[in-house]
Amino acid sequence: MNTWKLRLSMVGTLALIFGTSTLVFAVVMSLSGVFDLLTLAMIVVVFNIVQWLISPYLVGAIYRVRELPQSENPELHQMVESLSVKSKISKPKLMLAQIPIPNAFAYGSPLTGSRVAVTKGLLESLNEGEVEAVLGHELGHLKHRDVQVMMVVSFLPALFYYIGFSLMLSGMYRDRRNDSGGSALIGIGFMVFSWVLNMFILYLSRLREYYADRHSVSVVDGGAQKLSSGLAKIVNTTRKVNATRKAKREKPNSSSYKALFIADPDRASVDSAEIAAMEVHGDQKLVEEIASRELTFADKLLEAFSTHPNIVKRLRALQELS
Repeated sequence: MNTWKLRLSMVGTLALIFGTSTLVFAVVMSLSGVFDLLTLAMIVVVFNIVQWLISPYLVGAIYRVRELPQSENPELHQMVESLSVKSKISKPKLMLAQIPIPNAFAYGSPLTGSRVAVTKGLLESLNEGEVEAVLGHELGHLKHRDVQVMMVVSFLPALFYYIGFSLMLSGMYRDRRNDSGGSALIGIGFMVFSWVLNMFILYLSRLREYYADRHSVSVVDGGAQKLSSGLAKIVNTTRKVNATRKAKREKPNSSSYKALFIADPDRASVDSAEIAAMEVHGDQKLVEEIASRELTFADKLLEAFSTHPNIVKRLRALQELS
């Protein structure tokens, strides 16, 4: 998928999400009490805005994130500075997450500004070039304002779900002579629509991951190869870390905001099981073996419910760019 097709797909998906949401909302408002629905809608909107504003503090608490001083890792700061210039954005704050899984994420809000975090596991598992490619991906998210875009579209399923839930409850407890059955059915329909809408949002999230990958390739020399080997290592190492934590009966803390990550930690065990079975040596050889694997129906089905593209498809897309 070339860059223009990718952009058109993202714009089309956004238009579909907002267009269908507006249509369904207008229909329900015409069939129900407008004031109650508007009040509920305002509550959901305000709640999501507040959550967005304070989310950097929640992320910091969950992943034990702290700001990384320049004196502690000047090379990494220089890397982010250089990539920010190439990306034509202001340098974000560089953060370090004290968790063992190798990953990285971009986040922020008007209260905290833009931030890019790398995990302790990432710096220990990847070489310098691979870390640079991962940072290029995260800066792509900031350049494309993915944090803001996904925040806006993500509150829509919650909005429709709670409106539907409210209508269903009011229909169940209202006098049947007041057409409560109709309200309950509308509420159930609304809840189903919120699920369908969430599927489109997951698709949009996967498109934006591809787009951020392309940005990394555009600002990092040899970015396609570096990001490919980096992603393969992230998936493989995450499985080993999760297996160790499970053996120690430690509770994982990697899934709360997994949509932020460069790779989905919950998919790592499945993806890296395929990698381990290959028994190949060498980063580039490993990437080639993964990319050549045939996708099953189960792979495609799991991807439909994921925030991130399947690792095989993602590496193939990067190979096309190299």
